[in-house]
Amino acid sequence: MFRDSQKIVVEDGLAPSAPYIINIRMEDLLEKLKLLNYDSEFVQELKMKPINRHHFVIPTNPGEQFYAFTCLAAWLIRKAGKSFEIPQESDDPNSTIALILDYLREINIPVEFPPSKLKQGSGEHAVYVLDNLADNALKVTEFKWKRVSIPPDEPTPEPEIEEDDAELILEKVEEEMMAEYDDDDDHDILHIDDITKLYGQNVSEMPKLDSILESTTNKEEWQLELEKVLPRLKVTIKTDSRDWRAHLEQMKQLRSNIATNLSGTKSHLSKIYTDIGNALDKIKTRETYLNRQLDPSLMEYRSLQEELSKVKEQYRDVSGGVTERTRVLNKLMEELEHVKREMDERGSSMTDGSK
Repeated sequence: MFRDSQKIVVEDGLAPSAPYIINIRMEDLLEKLKLLNYDSEFVQELKMKPINRHHFVIPTNPGEQFYAFTCLAAWLIRKAGKSFEIPQESDDPNSTIALILDYLREINIPVEFPPSKLKQGSGEHAVYVLDNLADNALKVTEFKWKRVSIPPDEPTPEPEIEEDDAELILEKVEEEMMAEYDDDDDHDILHIDDITKLYGQNVSEMPKLDSILESTTNKEEWQLELEKVLPRLKVTIKTDSRDWRAHLEQMKQLRSNIATNLSGTKSHLSKIYTDIGNALDKIKTRETYLNRQLDPSLMEYRSLQEELSKVKEQYRDVSGGVTERTRVLNKLMEELEHVKREMDERGSSMTDGSK
């Protein structure tokens, strides 16, 4: 069945979650627009910018938001089967809003707010209008919400491994481990089997050392065997590039280069230091001379500044008195004009009586 009620309703407007209900309704509106093929029919066909879940919630650009609001409202009305022209940016906003609200009243959607609330193109009233229009469009297109069916969990059967297969797998794993071990270590380790191969006898059958051994091996043969075994007796130490010992020679070389170049650089730096000191001394001497020469002028400037301040203060006092006297003069002129009018009126009345 179609869902007629809102997803979230807050009865207490002072609840902490009340300001965020508009965000939930905006996300609900986006889901409804996706069901109405909003991406292909509105964005691509009408060449409109796609809206996000905060587009009509946060006021950013009233003109752009209002145009997007009216176009989306018109598209939803047309989606419901009623002819409605897509508004233009130059259209009268009041007439466009009136047409949208008239359609809401036709489909029995209560409109309990003034039309001026929609001129910003954002806020809870704009989301309310678009959400109801989307609900009506889904209802007209006979969209139905389907109940989600969750299949029951079925246990996954574990593969059965026979004993023979298990033994083969273990033997294969052992062979791979031994091969990796032999590849890594056989080149660097001299095994006991190699000794037996070299001397042609088993180690367990070697005679005990009860007396002094005398070598019966030929020197040349020994030297030849030693040359064969010598590569295996070499110890290779892997160096870490981050270890300071690996960079010791480089540090020594850099230190010698610094010591060699420091003598010439030090002389240049000393010369620069001396030149900068002489320049600072000249600047200080020149500054002292200028201060001594300009001291009378500065004193005169300060005295003139003080006199100017006094003259300005006197001017403010005098101008205040002039303003007050001007106001009194204007008042007296008004009274004089009033007296003149009365005298003229009495004179005219006396002249009329004499006749």
